[in-house]
Amino acid sequence: MTLAVNNNGNDTLRQQLQAGAEALALGLSETQVTQLMDFLALLQKWNKVYNLTAVRDPQEMMTHHLLDSLAAVAPLRRHVAALAGEGRAAVRLLDVGSGGGLPGVVFAICCPDVDVSCVDTVGKKAAFIQQAAVALKLRNLHGVHARVETLTTPFDIISCRAFASLPDFVTWSRSALAAPHGVWLAMKGKHPDDEIAALPVGVQVFHVEQLTVPGLDAERCIIWMHCRSAQMADYTHPS
Repeated sequence: MTLAVNNNGNDTLRQQLQAGAEALALGLSETQVTQLMDFLALLQKWNKVYNLTAVRDPQEMMTHHLLDSLAAVAPLRRHVAALAGEGRAAVRLLDVGSGGGLPGVVFAICCPDVDVSCVDTVGKKAAFIQQAAVALKLRNLHGVHARVETLTTPFDIISCRAFASLPDFVTWSRSALAAPHGVWLAMKGKHPDDEIAALPVGVQVFHVEQLTVPGLDAERCIIWMHCRSAQMADYTHPS
């Protein structure tokens, strides 16, 4: 059953979503587009009670949340494909401080072969992720109510979006990073030179990927990082 954002603006928003996905060359199916629209509706519904995001306007949610998250999907897919080429078939991703499921839920919809766990210290936000997984029939999506520092299950990719500074992000989540191949994917606005300079010893930026968000005139990038080691010394990011 499809949830409606609202009767008047739903078609316009769906068209904007489809146009944005096409601009990003994501090749989304109609089912995936519907899941993204249903996720937007769920986010609106739960936001009225649980304050999942400060953004209230559906149009702004589309550009600042959905399309912004979708801009990172193609880079994520390339990295997942590289891992598959190394024989790592079951890729596990941890989205830290996921809040309303951004970008974690979007990643789960667009990358069905990736097992996505969204961790948040706020119970109602983790419960929202669990509800989204049921409502959207996403068997690869899980909500985790915990502090990321307490997680020790290894993940191949650890992502975040507007969560914390890079030094805090990698320090808090380091115990959950699979060795030696695990990477961090941090979505940022402007290039965070000061944060990169303050990264702890042993953590290295191996690629900075500029992003273009359809309909949003703002700087965006992904900071890709890993633990520096002999195994990763010659790593080349897929492009």
